[in-house]
Amino acid sequence: MRVFSGIRPTGDIHIGNYLGAIKNWVNLQDKADCIFCIVDLHALTTPYKAKKLQKNIFDLAVTYLAAGLNPKRCIFFVQSQVKAHVELAWLLSTITPLGELQRMTQFKEKSTKHPESINAGLLNYPVLMAADILLYQTDIVPVGQDQKQHVELARTIARKFNQRFGKVFKEPKVQLQKIGAKIMSLQNPNKKMSKTDSPASYIGLFENPREIKQKIMAAMTDSGKEIIYNPSRKPGISNLLSIYSLFSGKTIKQIEKEFKGKGYAQFKKSLAQVLIKSLALFREKRKELLKNRTKVQKILENGAKKAQTIANSTMEQAKKRMGLN
Repeated sequence: MRVFSGIRPTGDIHIGNYLGAIKNWVNLQDKADCIFCIVDLHALTTPYKAKKLQKNIFDLAVTYLAAGLNPKRCIFFVQSQVKAHVELAWLLSTITPLGELQRMTQFKEKSTKHPESINAGLLNYPVLMAADILLYQTDIVPVGQDQKQHVELARTIARKFNQRFGKVFKEPKVQLQKIGAKIMSLQNPNKKMSKTDSPASYIGLFENPREIKQKIMAAMTDSGKEIIYNPSRKPGISNLLSIYSLFSGKTIKQIEKEFKGKGYAQFKKSLAQVLIKSLALFREKRKELLKNRTKVQKILENGAKKAQTIANSTMEQAKKRMGLN
């Protein structure tokens, strides 16, 4: 089974990002043939600072390696280093109906959010994503709910290509992240954790122990003192229970039993210690990787070479079917 997934280099990573994507990628390395990609070309579709792009790419690579991606067990590379992504995107765009792109929810949302930057790249984002996926004969694409529609379009495009020109592409399936898919803000448990909110609302993956403890102790809870999981009635403590469970490996039921009759303060102190201990290894690995830029760049270069080999094989088949060679 081959797995493909990518992430945009758009800044710092918080524990919500880790639980929603990175943790899943790390676990998949032992179960499947994994290809993971920093999708820098996708990052160009919304406003960004060109001078910071290379730094963001490097920082994201360090983050994923520090959090457990192992280049001996997966292919890890930067999208723009494999030119077949752009080439296949153009070929696929010739069979993708314009109406399909215009109805994409994310295009509508980002157009509303960035009305000054509604560009053709934003409209064609799903076609490039389809190329990313289909290039590697992907079986499974682990994504969040917001990307499900794009993967379904990739399936449609693959089917359409195969029917018109002959079988080349696999039709990929979506794997929705269930556990940890939506970690909420520490200050507003009815809103998803985001680094665009105040710093107190999220915990960065590499934050120091003092900051972690301060943010957890200040996290919003609910009325009453019961430590029980009930998102509709007690969203604050339910969010913290989810975080505790995912980092400790204990079930929510086990944690509820452990803290039965105890107050929020004692629970929060314990959660802070769990996070401090869990994230300490990531901080240490990150320090080592930041001291060895050459090593990180070499990992990405080697990953791109391996990805290129697979991508070239798929491109050769696609071009032959379309009459280009």
